[in-house]
Amino acid sequence: MRQKCADSPPEAPPPPHRVSPPHLFFSPSSRWQAGNDGESIGNCPFSQRLFMILWLKGVVFNVTTVDLKRSPADLHNLAPGTHPPFLTFNGEVKTDINKIEEFLEETLSPPKYPKLAAKQRESNTSSNPRVCSVLEKGLTKALKKLDDYLNSPLPDEIDADSLEEEKGSERSFLDGSELTLADCNLLPKLHIVKVVAKKYRNYDIPSDMSGVWRYLKNAYTRDEFTNTCAADGEIETAYMDVARRLAK
Repeated sequence: MRQKCADSPPEAPPPPHRVSPPHLFFSPSSRWQAGNDGESIGNCPFSQRLFMILWLKGVVFNVTTVDLKRSPADLHNLAPGTHPPFLTFNGEVKTDINKIEEFLEETLSPPKYPKLAAKQRESNTSSNPRVCSVLEKGLTKALKKLDDYLNSPLPDEIDADSLEEEKGSERSFLDGSELTLADCNLLPKLHIVKVVAKKYRNYDIPSDMSGVWRYLKNAYTRDEFTNTCAADGEIETAYMDVARRLAK
């Protein structure tokens, strides 16, 4: 069952059937409760990252939400000592998030499947998790760094022969007009920051950060993001205890 972010567009049909489906296991909630209904997608940016990659690759994949308090015995046998998310593909189990990403990019490769790696190295460093540490003291500073990058033109946006003054970038995502692996890493965390900071600190991303807001608004138009995202209430619940500890 797919849970949408607030104000997301209507759900689109699933991606086309092309290959034998991978199977993604993930926890519907990072807390004691398996989502509000026991089945829906809970707060887990790592699961959403993999979910988005598979969707962007255009393959059918099976998803099983796992309540960590009531997970079946066969799941423990499948990946003993490991918490979701993890992935099975052709009988092989993958548990490391970064290695799963690498595996999917190598296995589901051109010409049949799109390449999702970012072209610009800076696009990958902009998705460094430190940028989106929830409620970190330097949140505004970190967001400003991201905003500067999103508003700075990429090399392929610059006309070296033009005599006109260089204009800022209007691109939709980190590396251009299309989502890449870097976006799959950053967007789930950035959305969590937006939701949690507003709920528990009444903090809004500054309105003058046009690059960050353009980035988020474009993400909210993409089914690959909105249909793999936990509801705001699930995110708020997941960070309730963290917010209380920080408030002391």
